[in-house]
Amino acid sequence: MVDTIKPGSVPISRRDSFNTRDTRTRNLKPFNSGDIKILLLENVSAMAVDILKKAGYQVEFHTKALDKDTLIEKIKDVHAVGLSNSRSVAELIIAEVILLARQLGDRSREMHNGVWNKVSKACYEIRGKTLGIVGYGHIGTQLGVLAESLGMHVIWYDILPVMPIGMSRAAGSLDEVLAEADFVSCHVPETPETKNMIGKRELALMKPGSYLINASRGTVVDIDALAAALNSGHLAGAAVDVYPSEPLANGPGFESPLRNCPNTLLTPHIGGSTEEAQRMIGIEVATSIVKYINSGASVNAVNFAECDLRAIPSTDLTTVRIVNVHQNVPGVLRQINNILADYNVNKQISDSKGDVAYFMADVTVNDPKEINTIYEQVTAIQENIITRVLF
Repeated sequence: MVDTIKPGSVPISRRDSFNTRDTRTRNLKPFNSGDIKILLLENVSAMAVDILKKAGYQVEFHTKALDKDTLIEKIKDVHAVGLSNSRSVAELIIAEVILLARQLGDRSREMHNGVWNKVSKACYEIRGKTLGIVGYGHIGTQLGVLAESLGMHVIWYDILPVMPIGMSRAAGSLDEVLAEADFVSCHVPETPETKNMIGKRELALMKPGSYLINASRGTVVDIDALAAALNSGHLAGAAVDVYPSEPLANGPGFESPLRNCPNTLLTPHIGGSTEEAQRMIGIEVATSIVKYINSGASVNAVNFAECDLRAIPSTDLTTVRIVNVHQNVPGVLRQINNILADYNVNKQISDSKGDVAYFMADVTVNDPKEINTIYEQVTAIQENIITRVLF
């Protein structure tokens, strides 16, 4: 399981690293890259496949999503799964803001049905209106910049302290954004905390005649409550790109309570579906997977705990990195630290998300045989899911 560390053969690279005094750092690798299997789904570009194959991994890719049973079967033997954006989504949101403000979706449908309906009532310019952004990350910040360039005021809310860009203003709560914004756009991950975070109560807090846009995750908005708010006239319109349940393939059969709601734009999860986005997603996904496998870094993961450690200096040839995924229950960290108590632990970090926790530690090992000892002891922990040693 463990190869002998050969100091003269340790590769050196100028890896990006924070808080390191040595710009020449060890390029960590798993024991045998050829044993690593990667599964890529949902139109990840050929560039991603190329990057991963050059890293020495086995790569299987599919252009479309897999059904649940097939996916469960596929992931049994793989080490990482990559799913296929931010500028493309931001541009789509801006387009939808304008379309909703002018009721262009309804006017276009009427014209296709042979109906001429020239109206100006309840049609507005977006200049001077307030855009509320829920989730001020990569997409939210770009959206704010684009909105301000069109003369909109931007207010946003995020659970993390983030520096505002441009003239945008941070709100103290989600409720404040909902009460103040003319347009509310959601850009949050799918977590237990964000499930139905926009429901009947939150929709009632929104200004009468305002608009809701969701291009984040399908579980973020209560679709039935949104349909009721649209049909009652409380909301003047909505644009939705993601749904609680989505078809696995193109074709007929899409059902939703939002169908035929007034001034409602429905799109089939195309926020990141541009040629430019797919190329960039390919690079980002592949690079993140390589970094996770080779160094254990999981920063910016969507559905996994986020951890990273500063790089190991090139002059340090006796340190190995232990990365462990385990069930998030009390007592596991104590067991791991008891195992490592006889060694010099240079640094360590741990994080959890839901039922799964992630642990990383850099440990000085003077005798390569001790690597096997550490690996076997950590793996033997009952709550262990997977343990890897990088050097």
